[in-house]
Amino acid sequence: MTVLATPENARIEALDVLRGFAVLGILLLNIIGFGLPSSAYFNPLEGIGTHPEINLAVWGSVDILFEGAMRGLFSLLFGAGMALFLSSRSAGIFFRRNVWLLVFGLVNGWLLLWNGDILVTYAIAGFLLYFVRNASPRRLMVTAGALITVTSLMYLGSRYFLQDLSAGPEAESIAADLTAQFRPSADALDSELAMRRNSYASAYAWNSTLMIESYTFVLPLYLLPDALIMMLIGIALFRLGVLNASRSIAFYVRLCVAGFAVGLLVNGYEVQRAVQSGFDVPNTFAYMQPTYHFGRLGMALGYVGGVMLLCKLLWLPSLRAALAAAGRMALTNYLTQSLICLLIFTGAGFGLVGQLERWALYIVVAVIWMVQLAWSAWWLARYRHGPIEWLWRCLTYNEWPKNHR
Repeated sequence: MTVLATPENARIEALDVLRGFAVLGILLLNIIGFGLPSSAYFNPLEGIGTHPEINLAVWGSVDILFEGAMRGLFSLLFGAGMALFLSSRSAGIFFRRNVWLLVFGLVNGWLLLWNGDILVTYAIAGFLLYFVRNASPRRLMVTAGALITVTSLMYLGSRYFLQDLSAGPEAESIAADLTAQFRPSADALDSELAMRRNSYASAYAWNSTLMIESYTFVLPLYLLPDALIMMLIGIALFRLGVLNASRSIAFYVRLCVAGFAVGLLVNGYEVQRAVQSGFDVPNTFAYMQPTYHFGRLGMALGYVGGVMLLCKLLWLPSLRAALAAAGRMALTNYLTQSLICLLIFTGAGFGLVGQLERWALYIVVAVIWMVQLAWSAWWLARYRHGPIEWLWRCLTYNEWPKNHR
């Protein structure tokens, strides 16, 4: 069997640049889960340290500009990549590829101890999206809109359910459980940090509990619909020529301006409401905000418009080349981020979880970015594919093609 890998001269640079931007940007959010207590991702007061004003400003900025949007970009691109892959491959090849993606996700979650892994969700979503692979862009957009409506109503309902304690003891019990996760006691916090810092074995035991909760509750209820919405839109945008920089400059300017206008307005409103509420659960937890999808989709489309303009106008060639290299090695870079953070923050390495304030974590992010940008360019100057991308191709096609240039 001949491997139908995409030739290098046939790659779509704009997709690679956008993918590189997304895989680096997603670390802006994931670093919180790696470097701070688990409650910090949803509780801005966690890790506030000795510089509360700086840390809250950092939280607000990241929440407005990147939260949900980077994951959304990643999902858009997965949908586009799936459409591109299926245009010249059989169903058998596609499903085998997805099975191995599922395996990579399990490795990321269980062995690299990243309970925020998204690859398992993407693999499951890929299996489902196969059945709409031939749908028109209009039908894909309508389906995504229906999912946005349903999930937004669900978020609104869960928010009011918790706020209306007259709903009975069940609501009070759920509210108490969420508050315990959102704002754990000092003893619970110390216990978590001790387990994550002590050794790989103790960190593994702590992480296992979250992995089971993720697969049985978070993934089916929140992550899978979240991914499906953006993937459906991603397939539609790819077929409409939006993601390959083939539309007009005026189109991308309008997309950029409109996307950021909606995203900044919605996300700014949500952050303001969280601050005014004193960061209580119903007003801060993302999946209880009925406007959540609109804000993150707006920002994601704004970034799409901006990156497409960058590629279409041939601006910043060195930056475009670096991001494209990182994007061509997106899976390797995503898993490498987990490995690096495993060694920095858990008992498998330096055990620094909870030792750095929120703002200081972004120094770590900047260093990882520089390493990955430089390493991606260095690697691809010598090899055709990133190491994990090459392994994924081998497992997908049951061949071991030459990788060295």
